[in-house]
Amino acid sequence: MITRLTLVNFKAFRRLELTLGPLTLLTGLNSSGKSSVLQSLGLLRQSFEDTELPRADQGLLLNGELVELGSARDVLHDDFGPADELEDLGVTDTPAVAVVVEADGEPFSFVGRYDAEQPDEDVMETLVYPTLPLFVREPFQYLHADRITPAVTYPRSRRIAIDRGFLGVRGEHTVNYLRHFGEREIPDGPLRHARASSPQLRDQTVAWMQELCPGVNLQADPIEGTDSVRLSYGFGGTAGINATRRRRPTNVGFGLTYALPIVVACLTATPESLILLENPEAHLHPKGQSRMAALISAAAATGAQLVVETHSDHVLNGVRIAVKRGNLQADDALVHFFRGNGSGAEVISPRMDKDGMLAQWPEGFFDEWENSLDQLLD
Repeated sequence: MITRLTLVNFKAFRRLELTLGPLTLLTGLNSSGKSSVLQSLGLLRQSFEDTELPRADQGLLLNGELVELGSARDVLHDDFGPADELEDLGVTDTPAVAVVVEADGEPFSFVGRYDAEQPDEDVMETLVYPTLPLFVREPFQYLHADRITPAVTYPRSRRIAIDRGFLGVRGEHTVNYLRHFGEREIPDGPLRHARASSPQLRDQTVAWMQELCPGVNLQADPIEGTDSVRLSYGFGGTAGINATRRRRPTNVGFGLTYALPIVVACLTATPESLILLENPEAHLHPKGQSRMAALISAAAATGAQLVVETHSDHVLNGVRIAVKRGNLQADDALVHFFRGNGSGAEVISPRMDKDGMLAQWPEGFFDEWENSLDQLLD
């Protein structure tokens, strides 16, 4: 598990040191650096996932399946400068970015050299330790805020969904994954929904989706003679997948289809998993956002690690409720609030106690409801 992440000269940060836990919520204003944290981890994964040993000539791959960061010019912080992390690795005479990951008690440093003569290159020469952290090869999901929208068909790729078990950054391979692995059982524990008709992934997915939309059920079918699969919804109160009248996603709305990859990613989490989520609350009503937080907390309680970017106070409160109910340990839920300070971004980290209470509530931290109420009552 990753316990600490340090970014040096990376995008919005001259230097950022961030503690990570089983469940880490990243909150704050837009363009304050939250996404950069997720992107840095995605960058390492796409650069070294397929290698046994890191090679300096392989480099940091700025554009790939997981993240598209542009060129080295886009990644290097505007006010870049030296740092202890760089000097310790002997990098003192060239501009560079660094991502330092502390995992299982050991630091791993990835340094990308900035070549001023080729600032528009999308590969940065790297200097790293001779071994790679396990997280670049362990089960992994990264779901962007821009996820799949309701459609008639979705791709059917054996290599991505079945061989790699990857849902795609937009969740585009979720339907095929569910079609193939639907009979797998969810282990007994926090993730297994008590009201599901069986412990199988298909029925567990339906049960959690019913938390977002009561009575819904879903079905994933291959389309013969094509490389596509079809998703359909039914409504009838059953906890199974059978229904007499099926509805295509385009006639149901955004919320269910947008949430489906998040649900499947959480349900299939293992103690070795690293899951990065952007805005899991998107297109969900407040109750659905709270229940989504319960699912995310349950995934963390199984031993998986989740880093979640959110703008929702309902997600925050859902995690706080999970802590208060004892479904997640307080020390396992970390909250980081990002806000601009004029020259970059600063991070405030309110501590959560066992009752779900936060030690501090800084200005701008989910206080708009109170601000609006004050204006209404004025």
